[in-house]
Amino acid sequence: MTTAPILTATGLKKEFRGFKAVNGVDLSIREGSIHALIGPNGAGKTTVFNLLTQFLKPTAGRVVYRGRDITALPPADVARLGLVRSFQISAVFPKLTALANVRVALQRKASLTTQFWRSSRVLSGLDDRARSLLADVGLESHAGSEAADLSYGRKRALEIATTLALEPDLLLLDEPMAGMAHEDIGRVSELIRTVAVGRTVLMVEHNLSVVADLCDRVTVLARGEVLAEGSYDAVSRDPRVREAYMGSEDA
Repeated sequence: MTTAPILTATGLKKEFRGFKAVNGVDLSIREGSIHALIGPNGAGKTTVFNLLTQFLKPTAGRVVYRGRDITALPPADVARLGLVRSFQISAVFPKLTALANVRVALQRKASLTTQFWRSSRVLSGLDDRARSLLADVGLESHAGSEAADLSYGRKRALEIATTLALEPDLLLLDEPMAGMAHEDIGRVSELIRTVAVGRTVLMVEHNLSVVADLCDRVTVLARGEVLAEGSYDAVSRDPRVREAYMGSEDA
Protein backbone atom coordinates (compact mmCIF):
# COMPACT_ATOMS: atom_id res chain seq x y z
CA MET A 1 0.00 0.00 0.00
CA THR A 2 1.33 3.42 -0.94
CA THR A 3 0.93 6.52 1.22
CA ALA A 4 0.05 8.85 -1.66
CA PRO A 5 -3.58 10.05 -1.64
CA ILE A 6 -5.81 9.07 -4.54
CA LEU A 7 -8.68 11.28 -3.31
CA THR A 8 -8.71 14.35 -1.10
CA ALA A 9 -11.50 16.59 0.13
CA THR A 10 -10.74 19.98 1.62
CA GLY A 11 -13.16 22.14 3.61
CA LEU A 12 -16.15 20.19 2.36
CA LYS A 13 -19.48 21.72 3.41
CA LYS A 14 -23.10 21.05 2.54
CA GLU A 15 -26.02 23.09 3.83
CA PHE A 16 -29.71 22.36 3.34
CA ARG A 17 -31.76 25.50 4.07
CA GLY A 18 -29.39 26.52 6.82
CA PHE A 19 -28.83 23.03 8.24
CA LYS A 20 -25.14 22.07 8.08
CA ALA A 21 -25.18 18.40 7.11
CA VAL A 22 -21.43 18.47 6.41
CA ASN A 23 -19.30 21.16 7.98
CA GLY A 24 -15.66 21.57 6.97
CA VAL A 25 -14.69 17.95 6.33
CA ASP A 26 -11.09 17.26 5.29
CA LEU A 27 -10.47 13.75 4.02
CA SER A 28 -7.48 12.01 2.46
CA ILE A 29 -7.78 8.49 1.02
CA ARG A 30 -4.50 6.67 0.50
CA GLU A 31 -4.16 4.75 -2.72
CA GLY A 32 -4.34 1.00 -2.19
CA SER A 33 -6.08 1.26 1.19
CA ILE A 34 -9.45 0.17 2.54
CA HIS A 35 -10.77 3.26 4.33
CA ALA A 36 -13.98 3.44 6.37
CA LEU A 37 -16.29 6.32 7.20
CA ILE A 38 -18.13 5.56 10.43
CA GLY A 39 -20.27 7.47 12.87
CA PRO A 40 -23.68 7.45 14.53
CA ASN A 41 -26.88 7.93 12.55
CA GLY A 42 -27.11 11.43 11.11
CA ALA A 43 -23.35 11.98 11.21
CA GLY A 44 -23.23 12.92 7.50
CA LYS A 45 -21.56 9.81 6.11
CA THR A 46 -23.78 9.27 3.07
CA THR A 47 -23.86 13.01 2.38
CA VAL A 48 -20.05 12.98 2.24
CA PHE A 49 -20.25 10.04 -0.19
CA ASN A 50 -22.65 12.01 -2.37
CA LEU A 51 -20.35 15.03 -2.31
CA LEU A 52 -17.28 13.00 -3.23
CA THR A 53 -19.04 11.47 -6.24
CA GLN A 54 -20.82 14.72 -7.18
CA PHE A 55 -24.33 13.38 -6.70
CA LEU A 56 -24.53 16.46 -4.48
CA LYS A 57 -22.67 19.71 -5.10
CA PRO A 58 -20.89 21.13 -2.05
CA THR A 59 -21.82 24.47 -0.57
CA ALA A 60 -18.08 25.00 -0.12
CA GLY A 61 -14.84 23.04 -0.45
CA ARG A 62 -13.22 21.01 -3.18
CA VAL A 63 -12.66 17.39 -4.14
CA VAL A 64 -9.48 16.31 -5.92
CA TYR A 65 -9.07 12.88 -7.55
CA ARG A 66 -5.63 11.86 -8.80
CA GLY A 67 -4.56 15.51 -8.77
CA ARG A 68 -7.59 16.73 -10.73
CA ASP A 69 -10.25 19.00 -9.24
CA ILE A 70 -13.52 17.16 -9.87
CA THR A 71 -15.79 19.41 -7.78
CA ALA A 72 -17.66 20.77 -10.80
CA LEU A 73 -17.86 17.54 -12.82
CA PRO A 74 -21.17 15.68 -13.31
CA PRO A 75 -21.40 12.23 -11.67
CA ALA A 76 -21.11 10.32 -14.96
CA ASP A 77 -17.81 12.02 -15.76
CA VAL A 78 -16.52 11.27 -12.27
CA ALA A 79 -17.35 7.57 -12.79
CA ARG A 80 -15.54 7.56 -16.13
CA LEU A 81 -12.41 8.74 -14.35
CA GLY A 82 -12.49 5.57 -12.24
CA LEU A 83 -14.32 6.70 -9.08
CA VAL A 84 -17.38 4.44 -8.91
CA ARG A 85 -19.89 3.97 -6.10
CA SER A 86 -22.57 1.60 -4.93
CA PHE A 87 -25.69 2.57 -2.98
CA GLN A 88 -27.33 1.54 0.30
CA ILE A 89 -30.19 -0.11 -1.61
CA SER A 90 -29.17 -2.90 -3.95
CA ALA A 91 -29.42 -1.57 -7.50
CA VAL A 92 -29.78 -4.56 -9.82
CA PHE A 93 -32.35 -5.37 -12.49
CA PRO A 94 -34.52 -8.01 -10.77
CA LYS A 95 -35.95 -9.60 -13.93
CA LEU A 96 -32.58 -9.95 -15.67
CA THR A 97 -30.22 -12.82 -15.02
CA ALA A 98 -27.04 -12.23 -13.09
CA LEU A 99 -25.11 -12.56 -16.35
CA ALA A 100 -27.33 -10.00 -18.09
CA ASN A 101 -26.97 -7.55 -15.20
CA VAL A 102 -23.19 -7.60 -15.51
CA ARG A 103 -23.41 -7.43 -19.29
CA VAL A 104 -25.51 -4.25 -19.05
CA ALA A 105 -22.71 -2.68 -17.00
CA LEU A 106 -20.15 -3.84 -19.56
CA GLN A 107 -22.29 -2.33 -22.33
CA ARG A 108 -22.07 1.01 -20.53
CA LYS A 109 -18.30 0.72 -20.33
CA ALA A 110 -18.15 -0.15 -24.04
CA SER A 111 -20.60 2.67 -24.96
CA LEU A 112 -23.11 0.11 -26.25
CA THR A 113 -25.93 0.91 -23.81
CA THR A 114 -28.13 2.85 -26.24
CA GLN A 115 -27.05 1.11 -29.44
CA PHE A 116 -30.09 -1.13 -29.71
CA TRP A 117 -29.42 -1.91 -33.35
CA ARG A 118 -26.39 -3.96 -32.41
CA SER A 119 -26.79 -7.67 -33.07
CA SER A 120 -27.06 -10.18 -30.24
CA ARG A 121 -23.73 -11.58 -31.46
CA VAL A 122 -22.01 -8.28 -30.62
CA LEU A 123 -23.55 -8.19 -27.17
CA SER A 124 -22.81 -11.86 -26.48
CA GLY A 125 -19.17 -11.01 -27.08
CA LEU A 126 -19.28 -9.49 -23.61
CA ASP A 127 -20.38 -12.75 -21.97
CA ASP A 128 -16.90 -14.12 -21.27
CA ARG A 129 -15.92 -10.98 -19.36
CA ALA A 130 -19.28 -11.00 -17.56
CA ARG A 131 -18.77 -14.61 -16.48
CA SER A 132 -15.27 -13.77 -15.28
CA LEU A 133 -16.63 -10.94 -13.11
CA LEU A 134 -19.32 -13.24 -11.71
CA ALA A 135 -16.60 -15.76 -10.85
CA ASP A 136 -14.67 -13.00 -9.07
CA VAL A 137 -17.61 -12.46 -6.70
CA GLY A 138 -18.52 -16.13 -6.29
CA LEU A 139 -21.60 -16.07 -8.52
CA GLU A 140 -20.43 -18.06 -11.52
CA SER A 141 -22.89 -20.87 -10.79
CA HIS A 142 -25.74 -18.32 -10.60
CA ALA A 143 -25.12 -16.74 -14.01
CA GLY A 144 -28.49 -17.90 -15.34
CA SER A 145 -30.48 -17.03 -12.22
CA GLU A 146 -32.74 -14.00 -12.19
CA ALA A 147 -31.47 -11.37 -9.79
CA ALA A 148 -34.83 -11.41 -7.97
CA ASP A 149 -34.24 -15.04 -7.01
CA LEU A 150 -30.85 -14.42 -5.40
CA SER A 151 -30.43 -14.07 -1.66
CA TYR A 152 -29.84 -10.56 -0.35
CA GLY A 153 -26.14 -11.23 0.17
CA ARG A 154 -25.78 -12.53 -3.38
CA LYS A 155 -27.64 -9.48 -4.72
CA ARG A 156 -25.01 -7.30 -3.02
CA ALA A 157 -22.27 -9.44 -4.54
CA LEU A 158 -23.92 -9.01 -7.96
CA GLU A 159 -23.99 -5.26 -7.45
CA ILE A 160 -20.27 -5.32 -6.70
CA ALA A 161 -19.70 -7.31 -9.90
CA THR A 162 -21.61 -4.71 -11.95
CA THR A 163 -19.58 -1.97 -10.27
CA LEU A 164 -16.33 -3.78 -11.09
CA ALA A 165 -17.45 -3.97 -14.72
CA LEU A 166 -16.85 -0.19 -14.86
CA GLU A 167 -13.19 -0.85 -13.94
CA PRO A 168 -12.96 1.46 -10.92
CA ASP A 169 -9.66 2.53 -9.41
CA LEU A 170 -11.54 3.80 -6.36
CA LEU A 171 -14.59 1.81 -5.27
CA LEU A 172 -17.02 3.50 -2.87
CA LEU A 173 -19.35 1.14 -1.01
CA ASP A 174 -22.27 2.64 0.90
CA GLU A 175 -23.17 0.30 3.77
CA PRO A 176 -22.43 -2.96 1.92
CA MET A 177 -23.52 -5.05 4.94
CA ALA A 178 -26.84 -3.26 5.50
CA GLY A 179 -29.70 -5.71 6.04
CA MET A 180 -27.50 -8.77 5.69
CA ALA A 181 -27.93 -12.01 7.56
CA HIS A 182 -24.96 -13.06 9.66
CA GLU A 183 -23.99 -15.86 7.27
CA ASP A 184 -23.69 -13.39 4.37
CA ILE A 185 -21.52 -10.86 6.20
CA GLY A 186 -18.40 -13.03 6.30
CA ARG A 187 -18.74 -13.93 2.62
CA VAL A 188 -19.17 -10.32 1.49
CA SER A 189 -16.31 -9.17 3.77
CA GLU A 190 -13.98 -11.62 2.07
CA LEU A 191 -15.30 -10.47 -1.30
CA ILE A 192 -14.44 -6.85 -0.45
CA ARG A 193 -10.98 -7.93 0.69
CA THR A 194 -10.49 -9.75 -2.62
CA VAL A 195 -11.69 -6.94 -4.90
CA ALA A 196 -9.59 -4.43 -2.95
CA VAL A 197 -6.42 -6.02 -4.30
CA GLY A 198 -5.08 -3.58 -6.88
CA ARG A 199 -7.60 -0.84 -6.11
CA THR A 200 -8.71 1.52 -3.34
CA VAL A 201 -11.93 1.07 -1.35
CA LEU A 202 -13.80 3.71 0.66
CA MET A 203 -16.77 2.35 2.57
CA VAL A 204 -19.51 3.61 4.87
CA GLU A 205 -20.29 0.83 7.33
CA HIS A 206 -22.18 0.51 10.61
CA ASN A 207 -20.89 -2.97 11.44
CA LEU A 208 -17.79 -2.12 13.46
CA SER A 209 -16.59 -5.73 13.54
CA VAL A 210 -16.37 -5.58 9.74
CA VAL A 211 -14.55 -2.24 9.92
CA ALA A 212 -12.07 -3.58 12.48
CA ASP A 213 -11.39 -6.64 10.34
CA LEU A 214 -11.11 -4.99 6.92
CA CYS A 215 -10.02 -1.38 7.15
CA ASP A 216 -6.55 0.13 7.20
CA ARG A 217 -7.81 3.54 8.25
CA VAL A 218 -10.99 4.92 9.77
CA THR A 219 -12.52 8.39 9.75
CA VAL A 220 -15.20 9.03 12.38
CA LEU A 221 -17.87 11.63 11.61
CA ALA A 222 -20.22 13.24 14.12
CA ARG A 223 -22.68 16.05 13.41
CA GLY A 224 -21.16 16.60 9.98
CA GLU A 225 -17.58 17.03 11.18
CA VAL A 226 -14.50 14.81 11.46
CA LEU A 227 -14.27 13.66 15.07
CA ALA A 228 -11.26 11.36 14.82
CA GLU A 229 -9.10 9.56 12.27
CA GLY A 230 -6.56 6.78 12.40
CA SER A 231 -6.42 3.02 12.74
CA TYR A 232 -9.47 1.27 14.13
CA ASP A 233 -7.64 0.51 17.37
CA ALA A 234 -6.70 4.17 17.80
CA VAL A 235 -10.13 5.65 17.12
CA SER A 236 -11.90 2.98 19.19
CA ARG A 237 -9.97 4.16 22.25
CA ASP A 238 -10.77 7.83 21.66
CA PRO A 239 -13.15 9.01 24.41
CA ARG A 240 -14.84 11.41 21.98
CA VAL A 241 -15.73 8.49 19.72
CA ARG A 242 -17.11 6.51 22.64
CA GLU A 243 -19.19 9.47 23.68
CA ALA A 244 -20.52 9.96 20.13
CA TYR A 245 -21.72 6.38 20.05
CA MET A 246 -23.13 6.72 23.61
CA GLY A 247 -22.32 3.11 24.30
CA SER A 248 -24.56 1.86 21.49
CA GLU A 249 -21.60 0.32 19.67
CA ASP A 250 -18.52 -1.43 21.01
CA ALA A 251 -16.38 1.36 19.55
